[in-house]
Formats: sequence, C-alpha cells, structure tokens
Amino acid sequence: MPKAKGKTRRQKFGYNVNRKRLNRNARRKAAPRIECSHIRHAWDQTKSVRQNLAEMGLAVDPNRAVPLLKRKVKAMEVDVEERPKELVRKPYVLNDLEAEASLPEKKGNTLSRDLIDYVRYMVENHGENYKAMARDEKNYYQDTPKQIRNKINVYKRFYPAEWQAFTDSLQKNKMEVE
Repeated sequence: MPKAKGKTRRQKFGYNVNRKRLNRNARRKAAPRIECSHIRHAWDQTKSVRQNLAEMGLAVDPNRAVPLLKRKVKAMEVDVEERPKELVRKPYVLNDLEAEASLPEKKGNTLSRDLIDYVRYMVENHGENYKAMARDEKNYYQDTPKQIRNKINVYKRFYPAEWQAFTDSLQKNKMEVE
C-alpha cells in the first residue's frame, strides 16, 4: 500500500554518531560466523586469518603445511633445512579439537516409530511367515513378502539388542501359552 503524498520526512545527517565505530561494528557483524566454537572463542578480531590460525597451531594452507616429498631421490642429498616453526600461543584450541575428533561418532540412523511398531506387530502375529504378513490387513502399503523381510532385517541390523529382547519375550509367551 503506497504512503500518502507528503508524509515522509527528509533524512537528516546524524552529527553525534561515531562513524568509525559504526563502520568497524558493521564490518565485524558482516564477517562470516565461525561454526567451530573452540576456534570462535580463541579468535582475535584484530589479527589476520593466517595469524589467528598460526597462534592456534592450525594451517591456513594444508599443501604448504605438509609438503609432498619428491619421488626422485638424489644420490647425495644435503640435510634439508627446516623452516622455523611458528610459536603456538593457544595450544588448548588444538587439544580441544583433537579431543572432540577422537570421540566416537554418534549413530545418526534410526527408524521411525511407525516402522518399528509395524515390524513388531508382523513378527508377533505371523512369526517368519512373510506371505501371511503380505496378506495382513495392517499391511497398508501393500508390501510384498520380500519387502517385509527386508524391513525386518533393517530393524534387526539397527537395533540388535532390542530385537533379541523382543524375540526372547516372544519365546517366553509361547512357552507360557503351551
């Protein structure tokens, strides 16, 4: 919806605003956000990327940090001069990153609750009879016997302990019924 004519005010220059601080803060906010919390907390805004990473013991360019050895070996090779290593002022960042990397990876693959209930219902009522499972009224998606078998195998693979407990409880129920 357009504004009424003559209702907008002319912008006036703000004399009491510190432009230098305003621009510096704008630059800081515009800088990309560092996702890694360890690096972000140790970051110094006044230094360059290369200086910051060198202080943390990290490399800007991995190709320069670990140069590839030449394949040809000369007969008489003089000791290769090593560059003086830069001083690592913030080793705790590197230690935190190494500790985080050494943690075991968390399993991200899980099955939906519906699929788990479906598999449990089918096995509970039909056992290993996949053809009967395919004809069951709860087979809403009209899965074939092979598809149902594959779903059960996926459940076994993702939750082996839970599957074992489930089959044991089924065995106990059969023993009690008989």
